[in-house]
Amino acid sequence: MSRFAFYERIFRAFHDRPSLSKLLLVSTVSGGGIVAFSDTTPFPVAYADSAQGQCPKKKVVVLGTGWAATSFLKNLKNSKNSSYEVEVVSPRNYFAFTPLLPSVTNGTVEARSIVEPIRNIVNKKGPNCEYREAECYKIDAEKKKIYCQSTQASNLGGKEEFAIDYDYLIIAVGARANTFNTPGVEENTHFLKEVEDAQKIRQTVIDCFERASLPSLGEEEKKRILHFVVVGGGPAGVEFAAELHDFAIEDLARVYPEVKNLVKITLLEAGDHILNMFDKRITAFAEQKFQRADINVKTGSMVVKVSEKEISIKERGTGHIVSLPYGMAVWSTGIGTRPFIMEFMKQIGQTNRRAIATDEWLRVDGCDSIYALGDCATINQRRVMEDIAAIFSKADKSKTGKLSIQDAKEVVADICERYPQVQLYLKKKNMRNFVDLLKHADSETQTLQLDIELFKLALAEVDSQMKNLPATAQVAAQQGEYLADCFNRMDECEKNPEGPLRFRAAGRHRFHPFRYKHFGQFAPLGGEQTAAELPGDWVSIGHSTQWLWYSVYASKLVSWRTRVLVVSDWGRRFIFGRDSSRI
Repeated sequence: MSRFAFYERIFRAFHDRPSLSKLLLVSTVSGGGIVAFSDTTPFPVAYADSAQGQCPKKKVVVLGTGWAATSFLKNLKNSKNSSYEVEVVSPRNYFAFTPLLPSVTNGTVEARSIVEPIRNIVNKKGPNCEYREAECYKIDAEKKKIYCQSTQASNLGGKEEFAIDYDYLIIAVGARANTFNTPGVEENTHFLKEVEDAQKIRQTVIDCFERASLPSLGEEEKKRILHFVVVGGGPAGVEFAAELHDFAIEDLARVYPEVKNLVKITLLEAGDHILNMFDKRITAFAEQKFQRADINVKTGSMVVKVSEKEISIKERGTGHIVSLPYGMAVWSTGIGTRPFIMEFMKQIGQTNRRAIATDEWLRVDGCDSIYALGDCATINQRRVMEDIAAIFSKADKSKTGKLSIQDAKEVVADICERYPQVQLYLKKKNMRNFVDLLKHADSETQTLQLDIELFKLALAEVDSQMKNLPATAQVAAQQGEYLADCFNRMDECEKNPEGPLRFRAAGRHRFHPFRYKHFGQFAPLGGEQTAAELPGDWVSIGHSTQWLWYSVYASKLVSWRTRVLVVSDWGRRFIFGRDSSRI
C-alpha cells in the first residue's frame, strides 16, 4: 500500500509540474549518479522597469465585434508572441455572420447557428487579450481614453461606467440603419442589421398570419395584415423579399391554407431598378423573376412617411403621393453613422461626413494612433493633382525642370501604388502602362521631355476614376486582415519601410497601402436560384449558382461549429421544411 502511495505522489508531482518531466537521472554501475534539469523556459523575473527587461506592451483597444474587428483579432498574432495587450469593447458579445440574416427571418437558419461567442476568439489569443461587454459612448483622442458603460440588465446593479486608456484605438463599430429622417420609420418599421432584428421579423411574420386567421376580421383587414412591404431594392432587401416569398409559398401556405391567397409582397425602390450595383443582366433577371413570382416591384417610389398602418410613397413619374396599407414593413435602405461616432468626428474636425475619413493605411485623418475600418469609415484617397508638383519634383532628380521617360520609369511603380486611380484610368483608356500615358501627352512635340505643364496634362483626368469602397462584409474583413498584418510587422517595417515613396517627404511609407480585392457578390433570388457576379465579368444565374452560394458561405463561416450548425439547418429545411412556431 505504501508503494502505491509513493507512485501516486510521483504521478501527481509530474501532473502538477510538467517541467519535472525534463528531470534526467543518470545512474552509474557503482551506484553513484547525477541529476540534470533542462528547461528552455526562463524563470519569471519581475522587472522594476523596462530598462531591466522587456519593453512594456502597448495597449490596443478594439471597438466592435463585427466583420472588421473579428477579422483583425483572428489574424493578429497570439499575445504571447505579440508586443501588444488587446482589449475588445462591444455591447454584443458575439460575432454574427450577417449575410445569412435574411435566412434567419424565415427559419431557414436558426439565429444561434450564425453567431460565434467573441470570447471563443479572444481566449485563443492568450492572457493579454480581454473582452469587455460594454458600450463606448465617448472617445477622447487628446487624452487617449475611451469612456464606456455596461449593458447588462439594470437589476444587476445599474449602469457601470469606466474609462480605458489606449496606445492604439481601432474603431470597427459598423453602422446603423439610415432612415433619411423619414417620419415614422423608427417607430413602425423593422430593420435588418442585427440578429435581434431578424428574430423580431420572424416573430412578426408569424403574428401576421395568426392574426389574419382570426374569424372576427374582415377580408380587407386580413389583406392589409398580410401585405408585407420591403423598402430598399439593394441586395439585403431583395434577398429578404425572396426568402419571405419562399417561406409564405412553401411552408406557411400549407399551415394557413385559409389565408394563403391573401398574401402580398411589395418591394419599393427609389431608383430605376433593383440591384443597381449588379450587372444589368442580373438586374433584368431579378425583376422578371419577381414578376413571375407575384412580388410587386415598384421602382421610382420614394417613401415620405410611415404610419402604423400605411406607408406614403411619392411616385417619381407623376409626383403623386400614394398610400399603401401594410401589415409589416422592413426598412433596408442603406447605412447611417452612430451617434458617438458623429461626436468623435466633430471633435477631430470631420463634420458633414457620413463616415470617418481615413488615409490609405486606415489611419483616421489627423489621429496617428487611431484606426477606423468597416462600415463606420471611408478611405479618403488622395488625389494625384494635389501632389502633382511634389511627384514631379521627386521624379526630376537632376532638377532640370524637365522629366524624361527614364526618370518617370523610376517612380512609376510608386505612383501607381500610392494612387490606385492611375491603374484604373490606364485600364479604361486601354493603355499598357504609365509610360504610354506620358507619351500620349507628349504626342505633339515627341521630345520625350515633359515639363510640369505637360505632366499635369497627362494626369489631369486620372482622378476621375476615384471610387469609394462599398460598405460590405467583404471589404470590412479584408481591412481587418490587412491591419492585423500591419500590427504584426510594425517593428520590422519601422526599421525597413516597404511602402511607396513619400512624395511630400523623405523616405518611404512603412507599409503598402490597403488595396481591396473584389471576389464577386451574390444575390439569392428565391426558389433555389441565385445570381452571382464574379471577377472577369462573369455572370452566373440559376440553380447551380445556388449551390455555389451554399459552398462559399459555408466556407466563410468563422468556425467549424457554425459551419456544422448552418449546414445541418439547411439539411433540416430540405427534409422537414421551415418551422412556423412563434417562440
